[in-house]
Amino acid sequence: MAQIEIRLPKMGESVTEATITNWLKNIGDSVALDEPLVEVATDKVDNELPSEAAGVLVQQLFAKDQVAQVGDVIAIISTDGDSAPVSAPVTTQATPVEVVAETVVAAQTLANGQAPVLEKSGDSGKFYSPLVRSIAEKEGVSMAELETLGGSGLGGRVTKKDILSYIDTRVEGGGVTVATPAAAPVQQPASTPTPAAAPAASNGSSFLSNIKEPVVTANPGDEIIEMDRMRKLIADHMVMSTHVSPHVTSYVEADVTNIVNWRNKMKKDFEKREGENLTFTPIFMEAIVKAIKDFPMINVSVSGTSIIKRKDINIGMATALPSGNLIVPVIKNADRMNLTGIAKSVNELARNARDGKLKPEDIQGGTYTVTNVGTFGNVMGTPIINQPQVAIMALGAIRKMPAVIETAHGDFIGIRHKMFLSHSYDHRVVDGALGGQFVRRVADYLEQFDVNREL
Repeated sequence: MAQIEIRLPKMGESVTEATITNWLKNIGDSVALDEPLVEVATDKVDNELPSEAAGVLVQQLFAKDQVAQVGDVIAIISTDGDSAPVSAPVTTQATPVEVVAETVVAAQTLANGQAPVLEKSGDSGKFYSPLVRSIAEKEGVSMAELETLGGSGLGGRVTKKDILSYIDTRVEGGGVTVATPAAAPVQQPASTPTPAAAPAASNGSSFLSNIKEPVVTANPGDEIIEMDRMRKLIADHMVMSTHVSPHVTSYVEADVTNIVNWRNKMKKDFEKREGENLTFTPIFMEAIVKAIKDFPMINVSVSGTSIIKRKDINIGMATALPSGNLIVPVIKNADRMNLTGIAKSVNELARNARDGKLKPEDIQGGTYTVTNVGTFGNVMGTPIINQPQVAIMALGAIRKMPAVIETAHGDFIGIRHKMFLSHSYDHRVVDGALGGQFVRRVADYLEQFDVNREL
């Protein structure tokens, strides 16, 4: 029987995994070439994956809500019309990271000449991987306790996440804390280092590897709201970014009176001519792009001890969704656009984000991110860097403020439109001088805006 393996494809830069959200075909169904087979979701967008072959779906290797890694075989299609499902899985549920970790654990066990305390399987016949057994042994979890766990892996297999979740709710010295659903702890994010998965720091410190989330108990009358999939992914990404990058934030106040007056003069003609709104965001982005050209070491990423200096200037814009979640569509090659082009791209991406119509390529390849906290009336913020970038700027609310105005005839107090720019950057590669000079340069470009400019 000729079989084709359907693998989870690469769906963008930094996207390494996806959640299976819905199978569009059942086992035994006929599938045409390029016909939608499965719906998946990443931390970026939701997608339908088309079938890479015509035939009959004979196996689904991942169940709904399970996470697959890029390159994992997620389905098997028979190309010779045989609709009989395959009885045995072609691949295991273990991710590539788990496979490597399990191999290392097994190799260390053999090298030390020590037999594992826990057996590979218990009386129930369930198999426990070397990684799961290693974590259990280190935390003092007995085989009897393992046997009580309901695994989320293929065939009920206990995964790393299952054992860590169990340990989080377990009383020191054995036994399980009896907890109602309201008192159940939030599961530890997959990206948070654990004693079994993260080596100690080079100086011998294991502080980071021992960080655990607190177990929070709900009080009477409290409402328990389960995070949706996207919020969980955002949370993991934010925690990862603060662990990876030492954040520093510099602030500058900019006088944008000229921009406010110019936009008020131009916005009606622009809308009539282009059919688009002229917001402040593209004007600010244009200034940021100019500053990046002046300070190209802001437009970099870090890989180990290497700095990757980006050739393209791709500006991400943090966009709030109706659900309350956040997504960052990207304006590609913003340095090659005029102000009209940036304005149209900003509006189109914002509409598509709100309508759920963003494509995977719309949220890939960003090199610098802008977030407009002023939209919510905030005067400034301390944004978290959008990895793998090294800097992000928050745009504060524009407010009328009294200010000292210098003239040839003396100084006087006047009403000016002002705003704060908050620039967060990765102090591993961006020092205070560069980070501060960059945000000051952006403010200079805004303050020097030509009120006689034509579009």
